[in-house]
Amino acid sequence: MDSDSVRVPPLRPADYDPADYADVVVRSAEEAGVSPRLVMGVLYNEAYKPHHPLLERLWQWWKPEASFGVANMHRAAFEQVRRSHDLSGRWQDLRDDPAFAIRAAALHLKDLDGRLPARHVRRYTRDELLALGYNAGERNMRAFARGVPPGPMARSYLRRFRAGRSRSAEALTGCGGVEARAATSPTDTSPA
Repeated sequence: MDSDSVRVPPLRPADYDPADYADVVVRSAEEAGVSPRLVMGVLYNEAYKPHHPLLERLWQWWKPEASFGVANMHRAAFEQVRRSHDLSGRWQDLRDDPAFAIRAAALHLKDLDGRLPARHVRRYTRDELLALGYNAGERNMRAFARGVPPGPMARSYLRRFRAGRSRSAEALTGCGGVEARAATSPTDTSPA
């Protein structure tokens, strides 16, 4: 993936739109074998804070263990993905390289998918559980899959993910035939 051709998020947070990264989302999701709508949905959910590299550096100065990149990835999650997939980049590189951040997020979602039981409660789709796992961690994702109710923050994340499904699909329209595959995503299946 050519990271040089992907522009960094704008300095003004109001000018940031994850849809600007639709092509990168599709390539990264296809490489990882997850739904592009899942990856785009996570980007929209994580768009609540400014993602310009300068602003993320300032944020890190104030909060050293802050999450980085357009996918807002925490260091522990990144390090696990880095080791599992032999990534050459560093956690700090997520700030400056949106393509790398999106690729790492897609690979993390793939890893979560591999750890999610095939059978789970019917109230969530597989993509919803993976989004919850991205937000709340693998252990919590597996608990939600068994029927443990999410806490207030995870419920809020899930509400925003569900509300943004059509926006995520719209952002991907025209990107490599995604609209034809969106309904039959390998991860967005009905619960067993």
